[in-house]
Amino acid sequence: MSSTLTITTIQSAIHWENIDMNLEMFSKKIDSIHDKTEIIVLPEMFSTGFISQPENLAETMSGTTVQWMKKTASKKNSILTGSIVIKENDKYFNRLIWMLPNGQYGVYDKRHLFSYSGENKYFTGGDKRLIASAKGWKINLQICYDLRFPVWARQNMKDNIPEYDVLINVANWPAKRQHVWKTLLQARAIENMAYTVGVNRTGIDGNNILYNGNTSVIDPLGNIIYQKENDEDIFTITLKRENLEQIRSQFSFLNDADRFEILPS
Repeated sequence: MSSTLTITTIQSAIHWENIDMNLEMFSKKIDSIHDKTEIIVLPEMFSTGFISQPENLAETMSGTTVQWMKKTASKKNSILTGSIVIKENDKYFNRLIWMLPNGQYGVYDKRHLFSYSGENKYFTGGDKRLIASAKGWKINLQICYDLRFPVWARQNMKDNIPEYDVLINVANWPAKRQHVWKTLLQARAIENMAYTVGVNRTGIDGNNILYNGNTSVIDPLGNIIYQKENDEDIFTITLKRENLEQIRSQFSFLNDADRFEILPS
């Protein structure tokens, strides 16, 4: 297990419903990353913006955006992750792709669909968590509205060993609810004694909704390591396992946690 894990977050505006322009834009941003990084994190629905009606923009797993992710991850020799709109078996999914440099990938379908915007009317929710691995670090991957539901993120201790070390949430979280975004990111970090990374977009979308970023990196005690408001930004940080283990050793709160089972939706 590696003693460090380097993650790069990309906070950006998104061209509304324009896949080609977004892939070109994110290619340039990723090419500008000169530091060696293991994981590059893009926002939710990074190729389209947050859309509730997916019929005209949904792609397949062999489509343009997934192929772009394969090429980009290979070129950069980094894991690339973010969510996109996928059609599969006549159903639509807000699907996070965890793309490895060798072209293999994992997927997570957003479980908690944002009914306030009608996302639940067109999309199908997932029922399985994706806890991926990078350099021996375990990483729990979630999407936007999932952040409001603490049981879905809760560590399930096994032999006194936490399930994961880092929680990553990719989002299109509006500016008018930024207090909630920032508060819940800190809460999830504290509850689960895990580094928490939230990557949000900026700009105004086609529904005239304003986003002001506040992409964040939070330590396992809830302290803000990085938080960027309004401006587009690319940020690279190296997390240290010794810090995580020291905190978990000093404060063994997870050993006192309730045991539970998550049922299918």
